[in-house]
Amino acid sequence: MSLPVGPYARHTARVLLVNKEDRLLLFKFGSRRRDFVWLTPGGGIDEGETLNAAAARELHEETGLMVAPEELGNLVAAAGGHADLGWVKGILREDYFFHRVDSLDIDMSGFTDYERESIAEHRWWSVADLEATDENIAPWGLAPLLASILRDGPPQNLVELPWHH
Repeated sequence: MSLPVGPYARHTARVLLVNKEDRLLLFKFGSRRRDFVWLTPGGGIDEGETLNAAAARELHEETGLMVAPEELGNLVAAAGGHADLGWVKGILREDYFFHRVDSLDIDMSGFTDYERESIAEHRWWSVADLEATDENIAPWGLAPLLASILRDGPPQNLVELPWHH
């Protein structure tokens, strides 16, 4: 498996946000056009923005959590490939950071109108929950990645996850 190289039709910065109970935050996202999928907090990178800055901004917009970009550290995983989402078509790439919080009351007041219409709920998932569900969760390979990070800490090298489109 090899990650595609840019330029990307869409490049996103995402965060594996884990609480003190070792549960991962996911948002249930969908629209009239697509089935629901559970996604980590994150989103598109604005022009001139670094990956860390984009991830920190998205984390604040979607959860209310303020994190300095440098607190996110290094990337832990990435996935990418071709997709046609209707509103974007081409090579997409998603980069993932790992961050822990003791607890967090999710504040979705920073959602865009599109996010308010598209995100049905949020939930904190254990590794066992991720392994047992038949719901669509992206990225693929999330359960073993999270189990590895919780057991051994963030990986030294970027983990390439299977493309989920």
